Amino acid sequence: MDIVNVDYSTKIPNNVGLTEDRRILRALESWHPGYLDWWMDMGPEGFQESLVYLRTAVSVDPKGWAKFDYVRMPEYRWGILLAPQEEGRKVNFGQHLGEPAWQDVPGEYRAMLRRLIVIQGDTEPASVEQQRHLGTTAPSLYDMRNLFQVNVEEGRHLWAMVYLLHKYFGRDGRDEADDLLRRRSGSEDAPRMLGAFNEATPDWLSFFMFTFFTDRDGKMQLESLAQSGFDPLSRTCRFMLTEEAHHMFVGETGVGRTVQRTCEAMKAAGIADPFDTEKVRALGVIDLPTIQKKLNLHYTLSLDLFGSEVSTNAANAYNAGLKGRFMETKIEDDHRLEASNYPVLKMVDGAVKLIDEPALTALNMRLRDDYTADCAKGVERWNKIIEKTGVPFRLALPHVAFHRQIGEFRNVKARPTGEVIDGATWEREKDNWLPSKSDGDFIVELMKPVVEPGEFASWIASPKVGIDNKPGDFEYVKIAA
Repeated sequence: MDIVNVDYSTKIPNNVGLTEDRRILRALESWHPGYLDWWMDMGPEGFQESLVYLRTAVSVDPKGWAKFDYVRMPEYRWGILLAPQEEGRKVNFGQHLGEPAWQDVPGEYRAMLRRLIVIQGDTEPASVEQQRHLGTTAPSLYDMRNLFQVNVEEGRHLWAMVYLLHKYFGRDGRDEADDLLRRRSGSEDAPRMLGAFNEATPDWLSFFMFTFFTDRDGKMQLESLAQSGFDPLSRTCRFMLTEEAHHMFVGETGVGRTVQRTCEAMKAAGIADPFDTEKVRALGVIDLPTIQKKLNLHYTLSLDLFGSEVSTNAANAYNAGLKGRFMETKIEDDHRLEASNYPVLKMVDGAVKLIDEPALTALNMRLRDDYTADCAKGVERWNKIIEKTGVPFRLALPHVAFHRQIGEFRNVKARPTGEVIDGATWEREKDNWLPSKSDGDFIVELMKPVVEPGEFASWIASPKVGIDNKPGDFEYVKIAA
């Protein structure tokens, strides 16, 4: 079978030759009903019968990999899609540097590799669960469609990891695949594995921040796993990155459109002070300081996803050739890191200082630094929107010591500027930096659904161009009666 095109003759679309791999095909077909049950229970609530204008992968050729059409979400063709195999691909880092990439799991790394796949897999259904109620408050059909596109693709990314578990990890893999459907975001008994994926997504600004910040963490993790010496994982993640780009687009443009609408409303009303929140909110838009608080929250939750700055687990995965650095092959060094250092931010005598650590154990810090640099570019694009309107305000990423639950700064109280403070000061001032209950209540009050084609809620601007170049009044979702 041509690896570029996708075989739709089986219940599970794929480009991995499932018709010739009957054992795995049967295993995945037996997993499929449980997945559909999970989707109906935990997927977008109230819209399972609606026709949604979605893209579906029909190829893994970047030039024309997707087609758009109306589909009911439970009938979406979730499939197993791997990027084309690179002839002669080698392990590009660690102690196996230069050896041929593995087509099967190396026995000594079985447990480590399985855990990497399970953690990645667990994040995918978690975000669907977090976002399941948002359709009922969508600010437009355009935004509702984008939410559902993100949801079905997170579902496909779950399938991608489940295929690897079934194909390469036997009974253990099948049990792990079942557990991916058993855990639930925010559950007390069976929560998702990473903290940020147990947080509620109560409103659309939270969703946009999540897709900008948390999906960007997903991009960094997928880029690192795409470097893997285990070739099937590398190829899986390379194609997942193609889809992930849209999720970050939804987040960046969603926040950008929110910022734009606020600034335009302020200018039209002659309000010059962005901190006059009462007047700004009376316009039916979200004030810029509250947008900054939401940014602070989601950025810091996402920083925690990188784990501890200094990590032997990260070092072991790198040494083994399982998980590389962001853009590993473009870095000019020995790709072994046995004698290299990397600067790590730490608390030393009550102050935040840069300390050189062995580069191997500081891999999480390096990846987080790459992430922060990537986030900063997007924040600067939001600031350009504000600058064009002349409103005197700038959004900014908070210091990495601010509001942390994991790593060097988990027990530290700090201002967004990085200044260390005591607990009493934190309690007194935290509502200036993180969304308060009243902030959340105000945003939720704004979340009124808008379902007329081409219409948008008061708090968000329309997009510059439609999805698939559709006109502004295109009916992206045909809501079932």
